[in-house]
Amino acid sequence: MLLHGIVLMLELTVLAWILAMVLGTLLALVRMGRSRWAQAAVAGWVEYHQNVPMLVQIFLWYFGISTLLPKGAEIWLNQHGGEFAFATISVGLATSAYMSESLRGGIRAIPHSQIEASRALGLSYLQAFRHVIFPQAFRIALPTLINHTVLLFKNTSLAMTIGVAELTYATREIESRSFKTVETYLFATVVYLGISLLIMAAGSLAERRLRIVAR
Repeated sequence: MLLHGIVLMLELTVLAWILAMVLGTLLALVRMGRSRWAQAAVAGWVEYHQNVPMLVQIFLWYFGISTLLPKGAEIWLNQHGGEFAFATISVGLATSAYMSESLRGGIRAIPHSQIEASRALGLSYLQAFRHVIFPQAFRIALPTLINHTVLLFKNTSLAMTIGVAELTYATREIESRSFKTVETYLFATVVYLGISLLIMAAGSLAERRLRIVAR
């Protein structure tokens, strides 16, 4: 049960992180664009996800948004692990707001002259962003992106509230059956701490390598 919980926790972390990074990058691009309406929409998105507790967002998706789906789709999701899907979506969307702000800060740190030089060389806006701006912005934003990744990983434990059998859920189930409170929660503590430290170590290594490449 614990092994299954760890695997499910890691799957939830990876999928939510991919969603957060992809959407966060798109949001940062839109926020740096010229459309004021689009900027306002992204700003509202960021404010909502940064100021509403993630647990409330998980409940909204699982108990609220799911009821807006066609009845057939709702039944199908309930029969095929819909709680995992809604947990992934809610955690990923919430974290995308933080990712987008970190990337936007990295983009704003790049001199505007580099964009102008890229355009002068014949690159389109998207090409300039992909080949010139984003690699530098990602390197600048990497420390905060690592922090958000660790926070995302820890927030996956909230998925237990809607029945996702990840590590925290499995730990609680085992504790309620065996009454070995210290042993079970100590095990979960060590796993969470170990994986968090591994994420930070991997991020630190990536940061050093990117710094060397930049030189």
